Amino acid sequence: MYIPDVELHESESLEHAAALLERFGEAARVLAGGTDVLVDLKTGRTNTAHLVSINRISSLRDVSLERAADGAITGLRIGALTTIRQLDSSSHLRERFAPLRDATREMASAQVRNLATVGGNIASAVPCADLPPILMVMRASLILWSQAGQREVMLEDFFVGPRRTILRSGELLVGIRVPTPPADFGAAYSRFSLREGNAIAVAGVAAALRLTHDGDISNARIALGAVAPTPTLVKAAGAA
Repeated sequence: MYIPDVELHESESLEHAAALLERFGEAARVLAGGTDVLVDLKTGRTNTAHLVSINRISSLRDVSLERAADGAITGLRIGALTTIRQLDSSSHLRERFAPLRDATREMASAQVRNLATVGGNIASAVPCADLPPILMVMRASLILWSQAGQREVMLEDFFVGPRRTILRSGELLVGIRVPTPPADFGAAYSRFSLREGNAIAVAGVAAALRLTHDGDISNARIALGAVAPTPTLVKAAGAA
């Protein structure tokens, strides 16, 4: 397999990247870690003629805590260019966000984790992606940016089909926001593949819940990967 002729555009800013994406429309794709798009090019799954690299936009490569005016931690902010390895090694995930850290360690090989980005794992909209299920049960939202402005959407509302999302022309996923879980919160992610090692998941499940003082379960959330056209939040679980 080989990569067909494709034109690479190095964007220096969000404005530059958005302009390129609007200019080339459906003939363009964003290039971040490249672990999905380059495979798609090799296999002929996409006829992309233009790759818009966002790797020079350093503001997208950060993991930080968000705080209220009184200093209380309100959430975790993950830049779209943060690699899986960087997320795994971030000190911000050690306690309250540990379920997310644990999920990153279920993913792929060390080589892929060093390249693959959090934003790419989400925006590629591959049904078997590992991060969306755990992020869904942790109530993550996505920050989408275009030259017309910025909007924030819940992750479970982002996917519309296999490899299809609500991203508009010239719009970029720039960040992921995860609210700080309460103290009585617990979550976990598990995946199943047909062979040992780092094979693609054929089923993935994330679950989250809170325990009352009486030991009763409340606020249960379950999300699935690789078993439907998109990563899916099982809304009936929260209603039970």
